Amino acid sequence: MRENKLYANLKKCVFCAPEIPVLGCYVSKSGVRADPEKISSICSWPTPKNQTELRRWLGLANYLHKYTKDYAGLIQPMSSLLKKDMVWNWRPEHQDEFDAVKKSLASAPVLMLPDTSRPFHVVCDASDFAIGCALMQFDAEGRERVVSYQSRQMKPAEKNYPVHDKELLAMRYALIKFRVYLLGEQTIAVYTDHASLRRAMKSPHLSQRMARWLSFFAEYNFVVHYKPDKNNILAEALSRRPDYNPRRLTRHQDIPDDDDDDDDCATCVTLGINATVSSPVLPLRQQIADAYEEDAFYAAIIRYLRNPAADTLAKLTRPTRDAITRYDLDGDRLTYAIDTFDSPRVVIPADDDLRARLVHEYHDAPAGGHLGREKTFAALSRDFFWPRMYKWIRKWVRSCEICQRVKPAASKQAPLRPLPIATSAWRSVSMDLIFGLPRDAEGRTGVLVFVDRFSKMVHLAPVAAEVTADESAELFLDLVFRHHGLPESIVSDRDPRFTSAF
Repeated sequence: MRENKLYANLKKCVFCAPEIPVLGCYVSKSGVRADPEKISSICSWPTPKNQTELRRWLGLANYLHKYTKDYAGLIQPMSSLLKKDMVWNWRPEHQDEFDAVKKSLASAPVLMLPDTSRPFHVVCDASDFAIGCALMQFDAEGRERVVSYQSRQMKPAEKNYPVHDKELLAMRYALIKFRVYLLGEQTIAVYTDHASLRRAMKSPHLSQRMARWLSFFAEYNFVVHYKPDKNNILAEALSRRPDYNPRRLTRHQDIPDDDDDDDDCATCVTLGINATVSSPVLPLRQQIADAYEEDAFYAAIIRYLRNPAADTLAKLTRPTRDAITRYDLDGDRLTYAIDTFDSPRVVIPADDDLRARLVHEYHDAPAGGHLGREKTFAALSRDFFWPRMYKWIRKWVRSCEICQRVKPAASKQAPLRPLPIATSAWRSVSMDLIFGLPRDAEGRTGVLVFVDRFSKMVHLAPVAAEVTADESAELFLDLVFRHHGLPESIVSDRDPRFTSAF
């Protein structure tokens, strides 16, 4: 200590102590436990009589929230009494939760001290009004122990999230809270009771919110494991009672998954949660090959290309026989090319699910970027072909919720604005053509009008209906420029004869 210029006050030192008090808790070789005096103060607190007393008690209890599972869920009914303009009404359910928090703190576990030499794992879950998580480790004896509990109530906007986004929000909250322990090269296990999080990148409902979160997940190296409620200690802890359920979610539904194997996981390294196993989606090549067998039209073409005989050709329709030279086989894929100069494209049979998958990848996926129908069609038609593809894509883009929400709205035309007032003669000139007048001796039926906007002086020049820009320019030079010089501005209706070679 002296070498590093550190000095100790012997009166304040404690040696060979089994545990020491630090910032409201006691630290020992077995872990961290809450200060018994603070727990006693919380448990002996009388029932609040108003918002002020409740706020004081919650301020004291919040200090020890990391020792309590689902603390945010437990205090949610009492927190609702602190809202602005809320009438104080202490009901039996508030008293039950008041006693539940006391009981939970009285039996608070001894938290394990984090050991950076051992791997961490996270358990997270979400209910309809709160999210919670726990940072856990296995000790030297192989026992699973809690390092810290964290939870919070959802914000009003977050309560409207679909259930999938709520579960993803809980995972994001856990990674933020435990960032100092989880960030690094070591792989972390994340346990959730929502199976579809393992393949979130392949979800057909990847919203902009989810895309932003997945870019945040890319900072971490973690693996998502599915653990059902019966095996998920935090899912059991989070309150799911119907009297706390503020609404029924109807926007999205959980993706069904009957696979309860804990070993199935998705490695989340570079792109957040890009599922690699236990996915019900077939590989694209296999899905296309299977769809050919169910499409009688393309199945007949494939049979002919594999056996180009007269009997197989006769089974094709006449338009198909005329265009049979455009088709070819590339392994198990059917390709289509208009001529020898056209690049072969993979033919997609009449399978709406397959076509929707392709359009989703080229339009809705993060790499697609929600482009318009023209660019989406140009990108998709380079590799694939099916009849009336453009109409199919146009309908998809029109029905895309995100595109309709963020695309520029068709704005109304701006109202007309008055021209600036002219300050001197022949500095600003208005010009226009008038036709439909009686024909003169030379057959001219129009007049070219030049008006000085300051003095209102007018020059008129008779013109034919077929007057050109060159002729209009000559009249301007002869009637305006020769007498008054070049004006600073010319006002016209942008007739082609005034904007082309004038």
